[in-house]
Amino acid sequence: MSDGSTRLWLVERTYDDKGLISLVYATTDGEAVRRIERAPIAVERSGGVTAAVEAERDALAPVEEASLRERYAAEAERMAENHDPEETV
Repeated sequence: MSDGSTRLWLVERTYDDKGLISLVYATTDGEAVRRIERAPIAVERSGGVTAAVEAERDALAPVEEASLRERYAAEAERMAENHDPEETV
């Protein structure tokens, strides 16, 4: 990890009506997220969805809603405790 990046953990995965996969990765405190949309074929070709990703801090979005921050923090902590960052989930 570089000095300007941080590790984020998968906290949410949803599918839209067009079949796109929306992934939300969050910091363990739930304060910031990175949202990624991917086509299923892209996920398959890349080997799947990993438990964690690294992102530059300036590319993260803040989580405004307190209840969502709490939920994301709890899920990120659970993922960090139960999975290796590179593990496919």
